Amino acid sequence: MKLVRLLVPALALTATVASAQPLDMNTGDPSASVPARPARGATMAQVEARFGTPVRKYAAVGDPPITRWDYQGFSVFFEHNLALHAVIVGPARAN
Repeated sequence: MKLVRLLVPALALTATVASAQPLDMNTGDPSASVPARPARGATMAQVEARFGTPVRKYAAVGDPPITRWDYQGFSVFFEHNLALHAVIVGPARAN
């Protein structure tokens, strides 16, 4: 009985109260503003045929060679001549 008298106040002191506010998320269609991008595995020739000449081509670096092509709104990364990733490029962030 003595233990119960000690335990109840201890539990009451350790109880926490959760509080939260709803987070308003933009519920628009996210794919509507995403530019079309090359699929993984597309060749350099296929990418250039579909998306045109890139704004900038970077020289290959490393082993295996990784090449980057920049287009308006996205960059494509190639291993040898196959697309690995196409990354959407957003506006630069201020530090």
